[in-house]
Amino acid sequence: MSPSPLRTEIADGIARLTLATPANGNSIDPAMAGALKDAAAELAARDDVRVVVLAGEGRFFCVGGSIDYFASADDPRAALHALATDLHDGLLGLAALDAPVVAKVQGAAAGAGMSLVCAADLAIGGPGASFTVAYTGIGLSPDGGSSWLLPRLVGRRVAAELMLTNRRVKADEARALGLLNEVVPEEELDARVDEIAEKLAAGPVAAHGAVKRLLDRSATATLADQLQAEADSIADLAGSPTGVEGAAAFLAKRPPVFP
Repeated sequence: MSPSPLRTEIADGIARLTLATPANGNSIDPAMAGALKDAAAELAARDDVRVVVLAGEGRFFCVGGSIDYFASADDPRAALHALATDLHDGLLGLAALDAPVVAKVQGAAAGAGMSLVCAADLAIGGPGASFTVAYTGIGLSPDGGSSWLLPRLVGRRVAAELMLTNRRVKADEARALGLLNEVVPEEELDARVDEIAEKLAAGPVAAHGAVKRLLDRSATATLADQLQAEADSIADLAGSPTGVEGAAAFLAKRPPVFP
């Protein structure tokens, strides 16, 4: 049995998902998309996952979808539709987790690889990180949620430019545009991502999940609806073990130990 293209490691509340086919740039083929979908479902079924770190092994984060796979298929439309569907199920599964998703980006993140980074809640990159939407360069339209995610990160005008021209965005510009939260020296990338993951893992995962849901609905909600959602959410948390512990720790002037 061949090893999974996606390595999953879970310890101390941190789930590490590593795209592990560096020989082909961690490209997304049916095996990779299916593994991502299965991993998201596995994490959803657990109660010990407080943060997810998504990374790529080797020189690149992810060079995008496997063009060889669908171009050589007898029915390219059916092949690519099935591939995109599994990828999208995986992305939706990660988005539905209370646990924040942190992308660690080295080298190229192209096509669906860029979509994976856009779908993360936080993204930390090295100076060699770069981003290319890439789809229209081979006559395709975007997938991986990038047509929904990218405009929310960089604005519609810039998203249109990146999707229509496929120009390469280097790390410093990606930070300025909002594609990356931080750019750190390559030799510090692992340690910085670990530091962020450990801090998030020690935090209130239920509140982190509420933040994710509120942010996701904010772009299409009215102000009145968003205010109501905020009131409901903060009240629910205040009466939960998470909120009770947070308030008690604050009043006792001690670090909280969140459930």
